[in-house]
Amino acid sequence: MTAMDFVYNVLVALHLLGMAAVVGGWIAVRSGRTLIAPIVWGARAQLVTGLALVGIASAIKDDSHEVNNTKIAVKLVIALVVVAAAEIGRARTKRGQDAGTLLDVAGGGAVVNVLVAALW
Repeated sequence: MTAMDFVYNVLVALHLLGMAAVVGGWIAVRSGRTLIAPIVWGARAQLVTGLALVGIASAIKDDSHEVNNTKIAVKLVIALVVVAAAEIGRARTKRGQDAGTLLDVAGGGAVVNVLVAALW
């Protein structure tokens, strides 16, 4: 395993942990808790690690790291929606307003992004 492969694998693990934070936080919010910070930080982690993964996969020239640019573009748009919904939902919650729908968009969007990654 090369150093680049190791870094790539660490980023994959961090990317999955970000997804777990978004979906887990969303489930907690739906259960009546007000755990919004994991959703926001998970969404941020997903965006940053996803961009880094695409950059590394594009730099590595072998068959195991092929990049489907159309798929990546779709996932990027969904990730931006998730981050925006999480950030706006967090801001509304800090002002004492309800952010349930926005957090549903963030959690649902994360699930959709997983489905795009796994099924495309």
